Formats: sequence, structure tokens, C-alpha cells
Amino acid sequence: MEKTDYAISMTGICKSFGGVQVLDNIDFNLEKGEIHALVGGNGAGKSTLMKIMTGVYSCDEGSVYVNGKETKIATPNDAKKNGIRMIFQELSLIPTLTVAENIFLNHELVKNMHTDKKEMIRCAQNLLNDLEIEVDVNARIQDLDVGICQLVEIAKALSVDASVLIMDEPTASLTEEETELLFKIMRSLKKKGVSIVYISHRLKEILNIADVISVLKDGHIVITDKKEVFDMQSVVRYMIGEKAVNQFIYKERNVAVSDEILLDVQNLSWEGNKNQISLQVRKGEVVGLIGLLGSGRTETMEVLFGLRRQGNATIYVEGKKVDIKCPSDAIKAGITLIPEDRRRQGAVLQHSLLENIILPNLKTVSVKGRMQHKKSRALSQHCVEEFNVKTDGIDIPVSSLSGGNQQKIVIAKWFKTNPKILLMDEPTAGVDIGAKGEIVRLIREFAESQGGVIFVSSELSEVMAICDRILVLKDGQIIDEIQRKDITEEEVLQNAIQQ
Repeated sequence: MEKTDYAISMTGICKSFGGVQVLDNIDFNLEKGEIHALVGGNGAGKSTLMKIMTGVYSCDEGSVYVNGKETKIATPNDAKKNGIRMIFQELSLIPTLTVAENIFLNHELVKNMHTDKKEMIRCAQNLLNDLEIEVDVNARIQDLDVGICQLVEIAKALSVDASVLIMDEPTASLTEEETELLFKIMRSLKKKGVSIVYISHRLKEILNIADVISVLKDGHIVITDKKEVFDMQSVVRYMIGEKAVNQFIYKERNVAVSDEILLDVQNLSWEGNKNQISLQVRKGEVVGLIGLLGSGRTETMEVLFGLRRQGNATIYVEGKKVDIKCPSDAIKAGITLIPEDRRRQGAVLQHSLLENIILPNLKTVSVKGRMQHKKSRALSQHCVEEFNVKTDGIDIPVSSLSGGNQQKIVIAKWFKTNPKILLMDEPTAGVDIGAKGEIVRLIREFAESQGGVIFVSSELSEVMAICDRILVLKDGQIIDEIQRKDITEEEVLQNAIQQ
């Protein structure tokens, strides 16, 4: 196929950081009107390749062709001039600005030498209506759910003419309904001739939406082919090898679940919820919470960690009554939370790995109230090694890591507090299959050390792989309880949450 048949053609792309080769002689071609999935493990080079395409990085070697013409893309503005837009995994919206202001940021509409706010609001509303995104254009980003923010990010990218759209983990924060809306938008754009590069760790989605799949591993494209030649197992094999194919199979605990109650919660509720939740977690047990959007999964976790004001719940940890009014109360009681939104709640992205890791571990690295430099560095370095974090060092900002490695830092820092109970809300969102396997292993090891886990995930296959017992939530109450041994297939859980 001639280069003129491609919207984008990248040849011989090489890129190194600090002497580490991230991309090695990459060839990547994107046809016009094609949805091309780019998959690979965290740190495989996916985002780096796309940042070269969009002018965020410059390649050390290689060439980029746009519509068959060799083009120098040295800055993001060069990419925009050539119709290339990227929706980054980390949101680029300004929290204090409105939806309309964010959509037209850096290309504001002007009338009589003044910003035409009325016209921007009108155009933003029309754009959102066309995309079937329901959100108040005058709402501030900081007041919106992260899933809605992701859809606004997409609308922002489409507010100018784009012939190439790059989506980096766009569904990581979306509900099932929002994901279906996104796919509808993508198919509509494809019919209009827009080419889309789709980066995701959710392989089911890729096999659903993509026309072509490229697998990137260790800075090399290992295969590019039509979607029809792949199934989930083959994609995983190309990504990280045979060992990962069967890692999401439930395994009996090496150490049996104890009869001793670790966490006992009675009559838990929160503002706006007329129902109540009562549950128990035994030592060595992983309890799953599943349910549709609005069922109360995240709210339950936030109440238990003191992030959300509760009603008159009674909470016991190891038989001792605890009063949880704020996160410090929960931490003191041995309860920690891996939050759903690592970018807003899980990590301070502009701070270093070291600073993030020691934040909840100040007592561990301090002597007489003074933080010890050597202890801090030793703890941070140990976390990086133990949790297999791919990084150039512990002093770089967390924002420079891939999404999966950011999540490992969030998990690592809380593991080091030696909690009794782990609350994990969508802990594998936006991480690759290899990192998911590591997280599964860590949860199992924690449970076998007689810790207790409450695990929330929209990926029912993960729930089946990890949990010993599963509670089904609806409208802020438990409507069903299922033992893992009684589940023969994922359809059992699908039916349970549809009640």
C-alpha cells in the first residue's frame, strides 16, 4: 500500500530516555477511516509512540508522513495543524473552568476583540448534543464525575477539525453506558473518514471496536493484523507470553479463610441513601462488591474510609468498636483505601515517587518526629523493586509514569502501612494484563497473611478470579450473596446484577 493511502505513516521510529531504548525501529501505519488498536504492557512504548505522532516528543530517528507527505511534527501545534489530536490518559482539563471554557480553551471564539462567551456556550451545547453527551456546559470540571470529564475531553478534541484522533485509555473511567456512547461516537467518526488510534488494556473492548490491532512489546511492534485473526488469548500471548493466559483463574487459598470476623459493619448508610448495608469480612477473605452504576459500591468504600459522612453505622475491627469520621480514623483502625480515581485521590501526580510513598508512611521513616532521609529512600526504593515499578528513579514525578505504574505506586504506599483491611475500588482500571496479574497476586498474598479485602471491580472476570464471596448491591443495599464455589460462569454474576 502506498503512503498516500495512509492518514499517518511512521517509519524507523527510535526513541531513548536517559540511555534507555523505549522505541526501536518502529513502523506504524494508520489507514484513512480506520480504528487501529495499539496494545501492549505498561512501559511498552505505546504512549511514547503517540506522543511523537502528536509532537509532545521528538523521535531520535525515523520519519512521519501525513497523507503521504513527509512532515516534521516538532510541537503539539504542528500536530494540530495537520489535524492530529490526542486525548491523553491523564485529563488535560482545567478544574476551575466550565465545560464550555475547557472545550474552547486555546481557541476561544472572539467577537469585537472580546471572548464571545455566549457563542462558545451555544457551540459547546450543540457539540455535546451531537455527541449525545448529557452535561451542563456551565458546570465546572471540578464538580463533575471523572467519567463525564473523560467525555468532555473527547468533545474538546472534536471541537476543531481532526482527521486523526488518538485515544489513550479513554474508557478507564467510563461506565458501561458511557463506553457504549463512546463507541457510537467512534463509529460515526469512522464513517466520516476520521482515523482513530485506540489504546486500551481492556481486550474485550479492542476486539469489539478495532479494525486492526498492533501489539507493542519492549519497544517493538511484534504483530499487526486484522482484528479477525485475534482472540483474547492470542493478544495476551503476544503481549507478555503464555504464562499470562490462565492467570485469571480462581485458585484455592494456600491458607484457608478463617472463621474469625475481622470487619463487622452494621446498618451502614450515607446521605441520600434510604437503605442500609450490613456486611462482614473474615480474616484471609476477599469479599467482592458488584452492582450497576449507582448501586452504592464506591459510596460504601468511601464511608468505611471516612471520606463520606455516614449515618448511624456500627463498625467493629477485630471485635473492637471503631468510630470513623475521617480517613485518619480509618487508618488508625487499620483500614486503607485504594481509590477508584488515582489521579484525583490516589496520588499527588506532580510530586515524586518518594514523596508519594512516604506520605502515609511518615511514622515508619521518622525518628522523634524527624523524617530520616536514608529510611525514606530505602523504603521508596524497596517499593519500586517489590512492586516491579518501571521508572527512571524515585525522584521523578509520578505524572511521568505510565498509568499502570502510577497505580502500582498507589497500591505500594498503602501496603507498606501494614493495614488489616484493604478497600480496593477498581484497582486494575487502566493497567495492562501483566500489571493486573501482579495486583491479583498481591491481593492473594495479603489475604493469605490473614488480612481482609473488599474488592470492587466492573470486570466480572477479575471478581471471579480474586473473590471468595461476592455481595450484589442495588440502590444502596445488599440484594444477594454468592459463594465463589457456586459460580460456574461469568453469566451468573451478570444475571445477579441485573436483578
